[in-house]
Amino acid sequence: MKVNVVYAHPAADSYQASLHQRVVRTLKARGDEVIDFDLYKMRFDPTMRPEELRGHYDCSEVPKDLRVYIEALLWAEACVFCFPTWWSGMPAILKGYFDRVWRPGVAFEIPPDDGLIKPALLNIRRMGVVTTCGSPWWYTQLYMQNPGKKVLLRGLKTMCGRGVRHLYLSRHSVHSISDEKREKFACEVERRFDRF
Repeated sequence: MKVNVVYAHPAADSYQASLHQRVVRTLKARGDEVIDFDLYKMRFDPTMRPEELRGHYDCSEVPKDLRVYIEALLWAEACVFCFPTWWSGMPAILKGYFDRVWRPGVAFEIPPDDGLIKPALLNIRRMGVVTTCGSPWWYTQLYMQNPGKKVLLRGLKTMCGRGVRHLYLSRHSVHSISDEKREKFACEVERRFDRF
């Protein structure tokens, strides 16, 4: 399978970084082809400038800095996103990736009559997410009702068409759990991605 991994965490020595490395290593060990993007290391610019916004709906005006990301997205059969959950959502750099890369003409089509948008990423058959949260499970799930998961699985996944299988793995209270619990979750990530 052809997999585009998109990773967003600024610290190379973080727990999230180790989870990302395990995901990539597991996918490659399965024999998958992997294009792995580290948005911070690649200095991805999440900011949409006014001139880009004016041409956002024109497929012929794709900014040069986005082409490598768009090509990988159109090449892939699966997408995997590895990131920390901050303020109940994804880091700004990853949000900017979706704003700029999952654009009209790439991720979706807008009908001329302004009807419902149509998914365009029909090449994507699977979506995976590995995230960590500082907050406890009850806060994210019960109180906040997991807005990050809703954005990815109710919103963005629908751009991939019907029948897309997904895997959403989240470790809560990440700052206060033991090393043993961290390793247990990391092993679960490896196990689940081995069957992805």
